[in-house]
Amino acid sequence: MELRHLRYFCAAAEELNITRAAARLHMAQPPLTRQINQLEEELGAQLFIRGPRGLTLTPTGKFFHEHALQMLEKLDTTVAAVRRMSRSHKEMFGIGFVPSLFYGQLPLLVRELRQKDEVELTLAELTTVEQVQALKAGRIDIGFGRLRIDDPDVEQEVLFEEPMMAAVPEGHPLVGTTPTMEELARYPLVLYPASPRPSLADLVLGLFRRRGLKVTVVQEANEMQTALGLVVSDFGITLVPEQVKRQNRDGIRYLYLAEKHITSPIVCSRRRGETPSATMQAANAILEVLVENRRTGKYP
Repeated sequence: MELRHLRYFCAAAEELNITRAAARLHMAQPPLTRQINQLEEELGAQLFIRGPRGLTLTPTGKFFHEHALQMLEKLDTTVAAVRRMSRSHKEMFGIGFVPSLFYGQLPLLVRELRQKDEVELTLAELTTVEQVQALKAGRIDIGFGRLRIDDPDVEQEVLFEEPMMAAVPEGHPLVGTTPTMEELARYPLVLYPASPRPSLADLVLGLFRRRGLKVTVVQEANEMQTALGLVVSDFGITLVPEQVKRQNRDGIRYLYLAEKHITSPIVCSRRRGETPSATMQAANAILEVLVENRRTGKYP
């Protein structure tokens, strides 16, 4: 499969008409039809239903279209960044992160690095597993996540352990208490992210399972903000890292747990054995200060 196949397919999926798609791509209709047929043969799946009035995407075609658009968007973003870097002669430095870390000190690291004229900074919202793959592929230079992953090409450092909190709706019976895990297990649980896994969702489930507690997962959400919205709607409760309480969302109360040792690690991932660039050295120095601030209670 080549890049042009993705572009041809997306044009056909958006126009739902081969003639219009060919015109949009500035090519003749027969070659476009052949390319689409080749793509379906390579995938072993039917992407379109051909009819007298045009094309209709199959369920498989809709799925492939969604992901093809994401791949093309990432490629376009990368190409634009490379061109900017080439024109400016700046060093490109990529940071991967899980969303929950952007409520704490990570924005301070980003802000300080952005002030360096010689650096072109890129950010990518990725799970810890995705960060490891992105590091190995050279798409990012440093990652911040919550899972420990054993990979010979990536080194991980636990910066600190962050307390977990229960997020419950306003007026919930647990408001005003420091609940135990056993008490939390009595209420429906909203879990996030639903995918990709493993993720924080598995860390949360593990906290209950290791204590022999069964939970009822009433709803799964891909985004933390969606999960919190479900909590506000009284679908259930959820567990969140301490940093999340800083957003002060209406309709939610954040409760510290009775078991103070229940935490989520903040894990920094880097490529193993690589000589640190000047930007990496600067990032490490900034991180050292931020982590020390967190450990000594100077939380921003």
